[in-house]
Amino acid sequence: MKLTAWEMVQEGIPVTVIADNMAASLMRQGRVDAVVVGADRIASNGDTANKIGTYSLAVIAHHHNIPFYVAAPLSTIDRDLPNGLQIPIEQRDTREMTHIGETRIAPEGVNVLNPAFDVTPAELISAIITEEGVLRPQFTHSIEAAFEISRKVNP
Repeated sequence: MKLTAWEMVQEGIPVTVIADNMAASLMRQGRVDAVVVGADRIASNGDTANKIGTYSLAVIAHHHNIPFYVAAPLSTIDRDLPNGLQIPIEQRDTREMTHIGETRIAPEGVNVLNPAFDVTPAELISAIITEEGVLRPQFTHSIEAAFEISRKVNP
Protein backbone atom coordinates (compact mmCIF):
# COMPACT_ATOMS: atom_id res chain seq x y z
CA MET A 1 0.00 0.00 0.00
CA LYS A 2 2.70 2.49 0.91
CA LEU A 3 4.68 1.71 -2.24
CA THR A 4 1.58 2.00 -4.42
CA ALA A 5 0.68 5.35 -2.83
CA TRP A 6 4.25 6.60 -3.30
CA GLU A 7 4.22 5.58 -6.97
CA MET A 8 0.90 7.35 -7.54
CA VAL A 9 2.22 10.54 -5.95
CA GLN A 10 5.30 10.35 -8.21
CA GLU A 11 2.96 10.23 -11.21
CA GLY A 12 0.92 13.19 -9.97
CA ILE A 13 -2.15 11.07 -9.25
CA PRO A 14 -4.13 12.26 -6.21
CA VAL A 15 -4.24 9.50 -3.59
CA THR A 16 -5.52 9.16 -0.04
CA VAL A 17 -4.47 6.26 2.16
CA ILE A 18 -7.07 5.07 4.68
CA ALA A 19 -7.46 2.27 7.21
CA ASP A 20 -9.20 -0.75 5.66
CA ASN A 21 -12.06 -0.72 8.12
CA MET A 22 -13.20 2.81 7.19
CA ALA A 23 -13.68 2.20 3.46
CA ALA A 24 -17.42 1.46 3.55
CA SER A 25 -18.15 4.55 5.62
CA LEU A 26 -16.24 6.83 3.25
CA MET A 27 -17.88 5.23 0.21
CA ARG A 28 -21.31 5.79 1.71
CA GLN A 29 -20.41 9.46 2.28
CA GLY A 30 -19.46 9.78 -1.41
CA ARG A 31 -15.82 10.46 -0.57
CA VAL A 32 -14.34 7.67 -2.72
CA ASP A 33 -14.12 8.07 -6.49
CA ALA A 34 -12.38 4.80 -7.29
CA VAL A 35 -10.53 1.92 -5.66
CA VAL A 36 -7.14 0.82 -7.01
CA VAL A 37 -5.49 -2.33 -5.66
CA GLY A 38 -2.50 -4.41 -6.65
CA ALA A 39 -2.41 -8.11 -7.38
CA ASP A 40 -0.28 -11.06 -6.41
CA ARG A 41 -1.74 -13.32 -9.10
CA ILE A 42 -4.41 -12.99 -11.78
CA ALA A 43 -6.15 -15.95 -13.44
CA SER A 44 -6.89 -15.95 -17.17
CA ASN A 45 -10.54 -14.98 -16.54
CA GLY A 46 -9.50 -11.93 -14.47
CA ASP A 47 -10.12 -13.39 -10.99
CA THR A 48 -7.48 -11.69 -8.84
CA ALA A 49 -5.61 -12.83 -5.72
CA ASN A 50 -4.37 -10.03 -3.50
CA LYS A 51 -3.88 -9.33 0.19
CA ILE A 52 -6.69 -10.53 2.43
CA GLY A 53 -9.54 -8.04 2.53
CA THR A 54 -9.34 -7.09 -1.14
CA TYR A 55 -12.44 -9.16 -1.98
CA SER A 56 -14.41 -7.45 0.80
CA LEU A 57 -13.33 -4.06 -0.51
CA ALA A 58 -14.49 -5.02 -4.02
CA VAL A 59 -17.90 -6.08 -2.70
CA ILE A 60 -18.30 -2.77 -0.85
CA ALA A 61 -17.20 -0.77 -3.91
CA HIS A 62 -19.66 -2.71 -6.08
CA HIS A 63 -22.48 -1.98 -3.61
CA HIS A 64 -21.73 1.74 -3.85
CA ASN A 65 -21.23 1.71 -7.66
CA ILE A 66 -17.59 2.74 -7.31
CA PRO A 67 -15.11 1.53 -9.95
CA PHE A 68 -12.70 -1.12 -8.68
CA TYR A 69 -9.40 -1.32 -10.55
CA VAL A 70 -6.52 -3.78 -10.33
CA ALA A 71 -3.08 -2.37 -11.24
CA ALA A 72 -0.53 -5.06 -12.05
CA PRO A 73 2.12 -5.97 -14.61
CA LEU A 74 1.26 -8.58 -17.24
CA SER A 75 3.73 -10.90 -15.50
CA THR A 76 1.18 -11.21 -12.67
CA ILE A 77 -1.29 -12.92 -15.01
CA ASP A 78 -1.14 -16.72 -15.00
CA ARG A 79 -2.80 -17.77 -18.25
CA ASP A 80 -2.53 -21.43 -17.20
CA LEU A 81 -5.10 -20.81 -14.45
CA PRO A 82 -8.64 -20.72 -15.87
CA ASN A 83 -10.06 -19.00 -12.78
CA GLY A 84 -9.34 -17.99 -9.21
CA LEU A 85 -10.47 -21.29 -7.71
CA GLN A 86 -7.09 -22.74 -8.72
CA ILE A 87 -5.03 -20.01 -7.03
CA PRO A 88 -3.41 -21.50 -3.91
CA ILE A 89 -3.97 -19.36 -0.81
CA GLU A 90 -1.10 -19.19 1.69
CA GLN A 91 -2.11 -19.75 5.31
CA ARG A 92 -0.03 -17.59 7.60
CA ASP A 93 1.24 -18.52 11.05
CA THR A 94 -1.63 -18.55 13.56
CA ARG A 95 0.64 -16.93 16.14
CA GLU A 96 0.30 -13.69 14.19
CA MET A 97 -3.25 -13.53 15.53
CA THR A 98 -2.90 -15.24 18.88
CA HIS A 99 0.27 -13.59 20.17
CA ILE A 100 2.01 -10.26 20.44
CA GLY A 101 5.64 -11.20 20.72
CA GLU A 102 5.68 -14.04 23.24
CA THR A 103 2.48 -12.91 24.99
CA ARG A 104 -0.64 -14.88 24.16
CA ILE A 105 -3.63 -12.59 23.54
CA ALA A 106 -6.18 -15.20 22.42
CA PRO A 107 -7.65 -17.97 24.57
CA GLU A 108 -6.05 -21.43 24.44
CA GLY A 109 -7.93 -23.78 22.13
CA VAL A 110 -9.39 -21.06 19.88
CA ASN A 111 -9.48 -21.88 16.17
CA VAL A 112 -7.61 -19.43 13.96
CA LEU A 113 -7.84 -18.80 10.23
CA ASN A 114 -5.13 -16.54 8.89
CA PRO A 115 -5.05 -16.56 5.08
CA ALA A 116 -2.61 -14.14 3.48
CA PHE A 117 -4.74 -13.62 0.37
CA ASP A 118 -8.26 -13.77 -0.97
CA VAL A 119 -9.57 -13.93 -4.52
CA THR A 120 -11.72 -11.18 -6.00
CA PRO A 121 -14.04 -12.49 -8.74
CA ALA A 122 -13.58 -10.87 -12.14
CA GLU A 123 -17.17 -9.64 -12.22
CA LEU A 124 -16.33 -7.18 -9.41
CA ILE A 125 -13.34 -5.72 -11.29
CA SER A 126 -13.94 -2.70 -13.54
CA ALA A 127 -10.58 -2.97 -15.32
CA ILE A 128 -7.05 -4.32 -14.98
CA ILE A 129 -4.40 -1.65 -15.56
CA THR A 130 -1.14 -3.01 -17.03
CA GLU A 131 1.96 -1.67 -18.74
CA GLU A 132 0.34 -2.69 -22.06
CA GLY A 133 -2.85 -0.75 -21.42
CA VAL A 134 -6.17 -1.03 -19.65
CA LEU A 135 -7.85 -4.43 -19.88
CA ARG A 136 -11.64 -4.43 -19.76
CA PRO A 137 -14.13 -7.24 -19.18
CA GLN A 138 -14.43 -9.88 -20.69
CA PHE A 139 -10.97 -10.36 -19.33
CA THR A 140 -10.25 -13.67 -21.06
CA HIS A 141 -10.24 -11.83 -24.40
CA SER A 142 -8.57 -8.59 -23.28
CA ILE A 143 -5.82 -10.51 -21.46
CA GLU A 144 -4.99 -12.51 -24.59
CA ALA A 145 -5.00 -9.32 -26.67
CA ALA A 146 -2.60 -7.63 -24.22
CA PHE A 147 -0.18 -10.57 -24.40
CA GLU A 148 -0.35 -10.48 -28.19
CA ILE A 149 0.52 -6.76 -28.18
CA SER A 150 3.33 -7.43 -25.71
CA ARG A 151 4.77 -10.17 -27.96
CA LYS A 152 4.78 -7.78 -30.94
CA VAL A 153 6.31 -4.88 -29.01
CA ASN A 154 8.81 -7.01 -27.05
CA PRO A 155 9.70 -9.92 -29.39
